[in-house]
Amino acid sequence: MSEKVIEELSNAEKQLLLTLKQLDEASAEDIQKIGKFSQLVEVMNAASWLQSKKLVVISEKVKNYYSLAKKQVATKDLPERRALKILKKNHGIAEVDELSKSSKLKSKEVQVAIGWMKKKGWATISKSEGKTILEITDKGKSACDVKGKDEKLIELLGKGELSEDEVDKETVKTLMSRQDIINERSVVLRSIKLTELGKEISSLPMILKKQVSQLTTELLQTGKWQEVELRRYNVDTFAPKMYGGAVHPMQRLILKIRDIFLQMGFTEIETDFIHSCFWNMDALFIPQDHPARDAQDTFYLKKPARLKLDETLTQKIKDMHEQGGDLPSTGWRYRWDLREAEKAILRTHTTVNTIKYLSENPDPPVKVFSVGRVFRREALDSTHLPEFQQIEGIVMEEGANLRMLIGILTEFYKKIGFEKIRIRPGYFPYTEPSLEVEIQLGGKWLEYGGAGIFRPEVTSPFGVKHPVLAWGLGLERLVMLRYDIKDIRNLYFNDIEWLKNAPFL
Repeated sequence: MSEKVIEELSNAEKQLLLTLKQLDEASAEDIQKIGKFSQLVEVMNAASWLQSKKLVVISEKVKNYYSLAKKQVATKDLPERRALKILKKNHGIAEVDELSKSSKLKSKEVQVAIGWMKKKGWATISKSEGKTILEITDKGKSACDVKGKDEKLIELLGKGELSEDEVDKETVKTLMSRQDIINERSVVLRSIKLTELGKEISSLPMILKKQVSQLTTELLQTGKWQEVELRRYNVDTFAPKMYGGAVHPMQRLILKIRDIFLQMGFTEIETDFIHSCFWNMDALFIPQDHPARDAQDTFYLKKPARLKLDETLTQKIKDMHEQGGDLPSTGWRYRWDLREAEKAILRTHTTVNTIKYLSENPDPPVKVFSVGRVFRREALDSTHLPEFQQIEGIVMEEGANLRMLIGILTEFYKKIGFEKIRIRPGYFPYTEPSLEVEIQLGGKWLEYGGAGIFRPEVTSPFGVKHPVLAWGLGLERLVMLRYDIKDIRNLYFNDIEWLKNAPFL
């Protein structure tokens, strides 16, 4: 049997076995060099065939490498370090305003510095006579002359890229949670190893002769066919799979969700990526001092910096925010700022689509949905992206109620493929009552999606007189659950093997 196996081996396969006989296990690059293969692809092709014959095993390992996002990161102290130096210079205490006025910190770095000083235990924050005071702690005093692990790692990365084996995992995790500090690069390392059968075969005598796969006219006419070895073919051997073109799993799910909504009698709507804060937030009764409007969370545009608004609508929203409009509501009781509402941003949710549609179509029935990209200033990690897909839907009609909303959600989730769902109370700024939807997957209940009925403060300014049922969910989370993906970034890495083998759900 061993002789038959050897007869069916190509020259490249024999050469690889003989090389591994010396090495037992090695990377494809080492095999190419030692075995004197002309190209790396020749090694991998031979290894692939040998693996199908159970003579070798190809293993893969992903190794991460880290580098600085920008070179100047290594030449400049972190914001909290610069703030600590200011505190030390001021005898351990300073007002937050003093940090803002310092030439060492840009205005946008002040909040970052305060946050990390508090997180590292370098300073305490207190209020005194209407002023915010920072005071250095004992830990902060000790840190004045000692660099932290994160700072030491930045210093090392300033000299060049480091592998995951050369860095502290927790320190990397901390730096990855911050914007524009370090980048991560993943490399797939492949190694090839002889199996027991492979060791047995490689120990037998093997002759490397010139092989041909086709008996050509020239070989017959010249008689050279007698000097070459015709390659033996095994018709029972493994044949590679054939892959045709396929739609990306994300796009497949979008098409499926679109089809589900259309089957349920909904109409699809879409608007632009760029909107004013007015439509993205103010119209949804989100106060202008809400954390979501902070520059750390939202992409504000430089050009155009502001968008023109309808005076009649802005007056209604102003009244609603300041005093509750004509409703038995107190509003938010603050001075509403038109210039804040005019600021241009990249939309942070697709609810902006539905509220604009409602303003233009205040009479029932309304039954619409949208699937589109939204943008948030998130630090890139395994669960967050600065750009992602969101699904949104609303129903507005006379007599619409919570029971109807739960019925729509149940039908929608079952059509996606989740048989077991449950509804729990929740909180969202612009719906009351609010719900959270949970699905059962792998024996666990997972939160997936929010819903509720728009508050009167949201619908009243646009003349909507009937209840509006609303819900939304992130598409990437759904794909991660369906395909058991742990890192959201893998959805967009275009891993060809995963894309070829991803099941149709």
